Amino acid sequence: MERRNFIGKGGMALMGAVLLPDLLMTTSCTNPKTAVALMMDHFGVSENDLKKVMASALAKGADYADLYFEHTFNNYLSLQDGAVNRVSSNIDYGVGVRVVVGDQTGYAYAEDIRLEEMLKAAHTASRIASGNAKTTAAVNVSEPVFADYYPIVQSWEDVTVKDKAPYVQKINDRCFAMDARVAKVMASQSDITSYILFYNSEGTLCCDYKPMVTLSAYCIMNDKGRTENFHSARAFRKGAEYLTDDAVETVCREAIDGASRMFAAVKPKGGELPVVMAAGGSGILLHEAIGHAFEADFNRKNISIFSDLLGKKVCNEHINVVDDGTIVGNRGAINFDDEGIPSQKTYIVTGGVLTSYLHDRISARHYGIPSTGNGRRESFRYAPMPRMRCTYMENGNMSEEEIIHSVKKGVYADKFTNGQVQIGAGNFTFFVKSGYLIENGKLTQPIKDINIIGNGPKALADVTMVSDNLLLDNSTWTCGKNGQSMPVTQGLPSVLVKKLTVGGI
Repeated sequence: MERRNFIGKGGMALMGAVLLPDLLMTTSCTNPKTAVALMMDHFGVSENDLKKVMASALAKGADYADLYFEHTFNNYLSLQDGAVNRVSSNIDYGVGVRVVVGDQTGYAYAEDIRLEEMLKAAHTASRIASGNAKTTAAVNVSEPVFADYYPIVQSWEDVTVKDKAPYVQKINDRCFAMDARVAKVMASQSDITSYILFYNSEGTLCCDYKPMVTLSAYCIMNDKGRTENFHSARAFRKGAEYLTDDAVETVCREAIDGASRMFAAVKPKGGELPVVMAAGGSGILLHEAIGHAFEADFNRKNISIFSDLLGKKVCNEHINVVDDGTIVGNRGAINFDDEGIPSQKTYIVTGGVLTSYLHDRISARHYGIPSTGNGRRESFRYAPMPRMRCTYMENGNMSEEEIIHSVKKGVYADKFTNGQVQIGAGNFTFFVKSGYLIENGKLTQPIKDINIIGNGPKALADVTMVSDNLLLDNSTWTCGKNGQSMPVTQGLPSVLVKKLTVGGI
């Protein structure tokens, strides 16, 4: 194991012959106090420093304040023209200070975690948010509590480019070996490791050690003068143990099979049609059509079309929709959100009734309820807001075959690339990369490159059949909102939406 000297301002801490990641991996759940102490050492701050900065943040009066420390390593390898030929790394480091007074938020950050710089950021945030709020004194640190939804065997900091590059090369070699029509392969692997320390005016002090890995293959194939392509990717909160031949085989096989199918695919005629959304990536229907509209900031401000529907029936009584941050190893998993709230599984729709919005601390206080643990931020440079984690619909009581058999003429959509939604109107659109025509209850001609357009509340109400084959799509889904990007996951069992607008030729 490589030895590294301890650097108090963002370097790697060495305790004897054991690296800080190894200590955090083994003590986070068994001894959370030790984990917090190690993380404070990592950032070079003391409990006294935290209280001084908090006192500055609260100096002009506030309802709430928090400090969010982050140290993130981001590594990327890519292959083009048959060889791994591009490598990059990035380090992000700093602290964000948030002060909340009523509905007013003051936010400032520092990329230098010296006490004087943190005090400046706290003073700035306090002045932005200052108002007629009660002064909240920083309280004693509460007992830290930990979950562990992304246990890892080997830290990404313990492996090198030489360890990772062969797996990227294998994607290229395996794709070419699978099909003689392969003309070009682009492949990549990235890993992110984040050290997080959080402290707030309620006395919450907690830390996290967050991994992320992605592996992707993009295959271009030529056949009798035609060119088609397909992309496959996987992303998880896992350590370097994820890199295996099986992981390579998964993305290669999906890319090859997808590109092969495109040669037989056509663009169907457009119009209003029944649409069977296949299990997995069709979860984009939930994310775009209703997920954003269920985020509580849009409802608190009466922007969302669902603002007055809490507690009311919004769809079939057999439908349950969940946003879950507790799925082990999932891209959307979090041990706690970026406001120090423990992660949880939240039922948004229960038995067809809208039972909960997705809350951060501000919206939860507005509604007079506990936060659902959905306060998330892209980095220390941003204030948190309500964001999804892993959003999916629970299983129904039908088979996919029964659903397809019920459709005389329609579309089966199974691969999606992006989507967007108008929160106020609820109108959404997303791009379908691949699927099939449904004719007389059977899948027939492959289709490609179509848009599906609809309205969120109407589409949800028009889900008439739900199958029993729930699948989470573990691809590299990234959600954008108000200039911030967040890793998310989505899933769905196969469902029938009785009518959507399909845009084809």
